[in-house]
Amino acid sequence: MTRYALLIYVEPWESTPEQDVEVMNAYNAFTRAAVAADVMRGGEALHEAKTATSVRVRNGQTLVTDGPFAETKEEFGGFYLIEAADLDEAIKWAAQIPGAVRGTIEVRPVVDFPSPGNPGDGMDAGGNPVPQTIAAG
Repeated sequence: MTRYALLIYVEPWESTPEQDVEVMNAYNAFTRAAVAADVMRGGEALHEAKTATSVRVRNGQTLVTDGPFAETKEEFGGFYLIEAADLDEAIKWAAQIPGAVRGTIEVRPVVDFPSPGNPGDGMDAGGNPVPQTIAAG
């Protein structure tokens, strides 16, 4: 089984309180289905991109700017972390996320680093984790 991040990108829109309830009900239903299927491993919703702060370090200087890293139509609104047998299964789950109707769900495999409790397993000579290769589904 591989863990996949299902990254939710949606275009901001003006909604009514009733529409907000409808959207939240749809997300709650998706979450319940993922939990019931025992594929859910985590996830979070994010505040709007306008609340973001971006941090860069250039030439030893920390540069802090208000707003998201990139100006795009769609905003990164949150993510689910699931465990699936392969990419095809992860895509099936991604297609059920309510945001897929108005936006894009990016499906990305998670890098599995070796456990810190098992030194020498996948570590380089300096004791740093070496990313494991993940075969695409």
